[in-house]
Amino acid sequence: MGRENQSSVSEFLLLGLSKQPQLQQLLFVLFLSMYLATVLGNLLIILAISADSRLHTPMFFFISNLSFVDVCFTSTTVPKMLVNHVLGSQTISFPGCLTQMYFLFMFVDTDNFLLAVMAYDRFAAVCHPLHYTTKMTSQLCALLVAGSWVIANMNVVLHTLLMARLSFCADNKISHFFCDVTPLLRLSCSDTHLNEMIILTEGALIMITPFVCILVSYICITSAVLRVPSKKGRWKVFSTCGSHLAVVSLFYGTIIAVYFNPSSSHSAEKDTAATVLYTVVTPMLNPFIYSLRNKDMKGALRKVIGRERFSTR
Repeated sequence: MGRENQSSVSEFLLLGLSKQPQLQQLLFVLFLSMYLATVLGNLLIILAISADSRLHTPMFFFISNLSFVDVCFTSTTVPKMLVNHVLGSQTISFPGCLTQMYFLFMFVDTDNFLLAVMAYDRFAAVCHPLHYTTKMTSQLCALLVAGSWVIANMNVVLHTLLMARLSFCADNKISHFFCDVTPLLRLSCSDTHLNEMIILTEGALIMITPFVCILVSYICITSAVLRVPSKKGRWKVFSTCGSHLAVVSLFYGTIIAVYFNPSSSHSAEKDTAATVLYTVVTPMLNPFIYSLRNKDMKGALRKVIGRERFSTR
């Protein structure tokens, strides 16, 4: 009987964010609006950078890659939630659940590495300005981005295979709007100690190493900036790095809150709120953070939007 139960779960029910019909309608409109803003904002960033030759620099190359990853990142979860709401269905197959989890965390890890690469770029620009162009070559930039994708993919394959080996019993209800690691581990009737140990060791290493690199980069940047004699010069450097620091704080703060605490300290409500922040809110805010704090980006966006208006007349 136990074995029958273990092999009976072939799909899961994604319960979403609320069981109240009126609140579900509101959440549908809210998430649809945020998703459209995310896609439109990030695609505008990519288009503006590709269209303006002044933005063909390492910093903006990394920003355009981050925008692309953010579009893919949010597209792994929100469209499925919106489709489920329209169709009145909550189901997702076990292979579909693993696939969603794989792509979600591949984009999370890639985001993680790209933020570290961007911190190194700012470190090179501020601390070694005379050697910046010789250090940050187009070949190195492409290699850093490609390396981010490869390492992220290898890491997520490991966690996906570990999840695929687990058995799931009669309970198949996920109190979430996507297939997340923590709710799945909670539902499993197998021994999940290996999964949890790998998350807290190898997974933590994958997240913490770039975070430490970011901290070290900004300690060096701060030290270099404090040696700048003029206040205007110091403010210019800090304003350039400020947008990146804002994104880093929001991204790492929510992920650490969800995944790197003991499972006993988790609650479904807190986990859901934090995951909404890093899966939906952060990708939506990134274009605004980067564009509003950069004059060149604002100028390029005005040109792109102006060109679009002119072409529609």
